[in-house]
Amino acid sequence: MMIRLGISLMVLAAIPAATAAAQHVHPRPSSHPLPTIVPEPSRIILAQTTPAQSPLSDPNDPYAEARRRLVESRIRTAGVSNSRVLDAIQQTPRHEFVPAAVRNKAYFDMALPIGSAQTISSPFIVASMTETLDPQVDDRVLEIGTGSGYQAAVLSPLVDEVYSIEIVQSLGVTARKVLDRLGYDNVYTRIGDGFLGWPEQAPFDKIIVTCSPESVPVPLVEQLREGGSMIIPVGERYQQTLYKMIKQDGKLVRQPLRPTLFVPMTGTAEDNRNALPDPRQPTLVNGDFESAPVSPAVPTTPGSGNEADPLDDDAEGDAEEDDAEFVTGWYYGRQVQRVVEDGNAMARFENETPGLGSHLLQGIAIDGSHVSTIRLSARIRTRDVVKGPDSDAWPMLAISFYDSSRRDLGMITIGPFRGTRDWRAESRILRVPPTAKEAIVRIGLFGATGRADFDDVRVEKIGR
Repeated sequence: MMIRLGISLMVLAAIPAATAAAQHVHPRPSSHPLPTIVPEPSRIILAQTTPAQSPLSDPNDPYAEARRRLVESRIRTAGVSNSRVLDAIQQTPRHEFVPAAVRNKAYFDMALPIGSAQTISSPFIVASMTETLDPQVDDRVLEIGTGSGYQAAVLSPLVDEVYSIEIVQSLGVTARKVLDRLGYDNVYTRIGDGFLGWPEQAPFDKIIVTCSPESVPVPLVEQLREGGSMIIPVGERYQQTLYKMIKQDGKLVRQPLRPTLFVPMTGTAEDNRNALPDPRQPTLVNGDFESAPVSPAVPTTPGSGNEADPLDDDAEGDAEEDDAEFVTGWYYGRQVQRVVEDGNAMARFENETPGLGSHLLQGIAIDGSHVSTIRLSARIRTRDVVKGPDSDAWPMLAISFYDSSRRDLGMITIGPFRGTRDWRAESRILRVPPTAKEAIVRIGLFGATGRADFDDVRVEKIGR
């Protein structure tokens, strides 16, 4: 999911971060309706409110209240606590960085398509990665994957300078225009292959990578200063881990943070990719939850003429081990843990606060031109489940389909599941949209309270 690489070679004069933040301008109020913030996985039809329905809205910035609610109800409650980061998210106009067609969803905690088969990351992911980066006012930060420019805009008031690279020219040009218009004068951008970094401006105090290579690019290791840190998602197309890496004695000490899903890093990184999914045979990983979380190794791509291994495979950071929300093969876990009962593993979701997220997601490759129908199934058990504040805030099993441009083709659900019930197998045969290229399977409570257990979650090809 997320952003991509940079923009034009035009470089703007740097100014202190505080000044850059002060010069941000509020654009003319948009005619698009204000969105109501809802849990990322749970909506099929998205509710909206108009600016007039939001009494706390600033008349000069009708999205201000939506941003405040986003921070308070989705980001702070998910564990982001750095006040500078939360303020940056609340002040950054995300609606300015998304296409007009999806602007009414700008303050939902969800990724959105921005064109060229790329997406803007969900606000929580941007906030979480920014907090993990630990931005300081005198930092020089390299971003790989400018995409819409939103991540760079969030970083702008937090650091001295942001250098951002985008491989897709159309995205880079658009991002530069938006950043210029909004006054982010300490953000420098260029068009190029993010795998190669920005050697002329190295070394960097921090590097943040918002697209996923299969292995860590050696040029980025070389451009990170000693003692500096890098945040990067690494892994296969749909099985990735977000890492924080600190450079010590020329090598990276790795700290696995959480499973995640980002759009792939294209260019050299994609050319070097070895493992590719088979979209003609869609399948889930660890749908029976028998695989316990492990600390994965981090592969590294050799640089040109550089045979040194920049990773210290024997060095581990203070990784969060046995975290309740980390389930192998799945990502974006909220209020979930893998439990074993009578020798059988399952995913258990528990929530006491109506409307609070409790879910797991997994992305898969699926080619609708070769897969006409699938069977989506699971075993589900509930206890004391009560509906949440939204109309669809019930436990459910769902699958969303996306085309080659990552446009949403719709979501199909099995459920809802109410009250208390013992284990029951649920199954449905579904037609796959012919233009589908990817899908996301979603399980959880989705704002309901109580407990729901899921096991044997499967996607099986039926037709063609």
